[in-house]
Amino acid sequence: MRNRQFLLLDSLGLFTVPFVVLVIRFEGFAWPPGFLSIALLFALISLPLRLYIAWVTGLYSCLWRYASIVELERILRATLISSVATFTLGALVLPWLGIIPVRMPYVALVLDGLLSMMILAAPRLAVRYLSARRFRDATGVRTIVVGAGSAGQLVAREASASGRAQYIVVGFADDDRRKQGLLLNGIRVEGRIDDLPRLIRDLAAREVVIAMPSARSTLVRRIVEMCAHAGVRVRIVPGIADLVSGRVSTSIRPVEIQDLLHREPITTDLSAVKRLAEGHVALVTGAGGSIGSELCRQIAELSPSLLVLVDHSENQVFEIEREMRHRWPLLKIAPIVADIRDVNRMHDVFGRFKPFAVFHAAAHKHVPLMEENVIEAVTNNVLGTRNVVDASLEHGVTHFVLISTDKAVRPTSIMGATKRIAEIIVRLAAAREHKHYVAVRFGNVLGSRGSVVPSFIQQIERGGPVTVTHPEMRRFFMTIPESVQLVLQAGALGKGGELFVLDMGEPVRIADLARDLIRLSGLEEGVDIEIEYTGIRPGEKLYEEVFFGDEEVQQTEHPKVIRAVSEEPSEALDGPIGELIRLASMVPNDAARLRAAIIDLVPDFIREDVPSKGVLPIEGRRPSSETHVVS
Repeated sequence: MRNRQFLLLDSLGLFTVPFVVLVIRFEGFAWPPGFLSIALLFALISLPLRLYIAWVTGLYSCLWRYASIVELERILRATLISSVATFTLGALVLPWLGIIPVRMPYVALVLDGLLSMMILAAPRLAVRYLSARRFRDATGVRTIVVGAGSAGQLVAREASASGRAQYIVVGFADDDRRKQGLLLNGIRVEGRIDDLPRLIRDLAAREVVIAMPSARSTLVRRIVEMCAHAGVRVRIVPGIADLVSGRVSTSIRPVEIQDLLHREPITTDLSAVKRLAEGHVALVTGAGGSIGSELCRQIAELSPSLLVLVDHSENQVFEIEREMRHRWPLLKIAPIVADIRDVNRMHDVFGRFKPFAVFHAAAHKHVPLMEENVIEAVTNNVLGTRNVVDASLEHGVTHFVLISTDKAVRPTSIMGATKRIAEIIVRLAAAREHKHYVAVRFGNVLGSRGSVVPSFIQQIERGGPVTVTHPEMRRFFMTIPESVQLVLQAGALGKGGELFVLDMGEPVRIADLARDLIRLSGLEEGVDIEIEYTGIRPGEKLYEEVFFGDEEVQQTEHPKVIRAVSEEPSEALDGPIGELIRLASMVPNDAARLRAAIIDLVPDFIREDVPSKGVLPIEGRRPSSETHVVS
């Protein structure tokens, strides 16, 4: 119903109110002499006043089929103001001006206000009720909402107000005993979360929505498992952080693998890291990669004067530049296609833009692939890092952050060993020049290119099997946004030469990750798709570690960023690192000699032909009372 129709209804209804209240006051039509003319004059004078107040208070600018408590407040405010105004008009103003011979009766004026409220409210609330009833009775997916709180109410309201009526809420499940049997938005709280299998069956539900944005991952996992066994789809209301950041644009989304992580989501306040970029030039290497592109997004929020995007891939530079210009049209961006292995090109880029902070994310990261391409691992991860560090030193870079990996700890792979050497290069530069140059070490990133999750998803889409190397293989996982938040936090905390480790929670069994993805795809292991164990690949560990045996573990100002303290690397390592780079540039190349040089540089490199001694999973480390470590 349009608001001009409300105006017509209001005019007709409010005009009759003075006559109705006099009928009630005098219990019929036998009124004292003169009261008919009094009622007529009062109606003619009060009607424009009432309509004006209704217009000023916004009653003709609302979509009443979506009315809520806010619109109800508008009605109450309009009628209250109108009642006070018309009471004053009928009891004082009109008699004083001599327009009517006697005042309107007080009882009649009070009734006038109450009836006016009914006249204004009734058609509007009827439109809201009929709209909600129509969508409630429409054909849609019968849905149970888990969580009878504010988020659950939002889901129910969205369902009743949606013109598409994609789902119909048929009941709530909540563990709060005080809510059992009560109604929320007219829908009953039917039972507890453990009752979901019964509720799904009794209510003929085909979907479950988890409306608990702060729910622990263990609870989400339990709900997903119950829904999988019941054969219904499950979705989730995202957290406020996801909505505000723009990572999701809808109030409900499918459950994703990060919802099932064995830890609480990591969030941090980025206000402390503004000094890294605000008003300064920031440069990101590997800017088109998974970590590099998220670094660009989060640095853009810090208002740099210029953001320099460096990547060797022309396509990746094109994609991240296009995204950045669309999302931050006022941000100055310099897209640079360059290879970090080209020392002259690096000095040219750094000399031109004079960055204040550098985030070095460019690297080769695939463990088995680097076992077969040792030269590439050395030239990119070692030579490339040295080139970027040298250019940073020569051109006055104040802050430098190297993105490292837990595979650099007691490495069993060429990739891990070359990242360990990259850490040494950064720490040597920091110690020599007293610069704010640091390294940040963390584990696997969910959703990054070539990582296990996209690989599993591709295998599931092909119908399987899903291949896992070992049933007990475990890895630490973080989401891309949270890992980058903590990288920036560590960069702000660094004074120079530190090695920071991000608290990644409990290690996740890769086989469990595969089962979760199969379940989230609506399939069942052993029935629709199989998991096959292929054996550990060259360079892989069963467990990853994040600290060396001789590193002291210290807590920082941020509970999720940990400082690993060890002896400063010796300046004598400069020579062997230079020799390693020289060997990698020789033609023809001797891969065996190159591998041996890497092992010499990294004494705790665990070779395949030498049994590892005392290598413990992270659970084997126990902090002292003064330390804080990843557990």
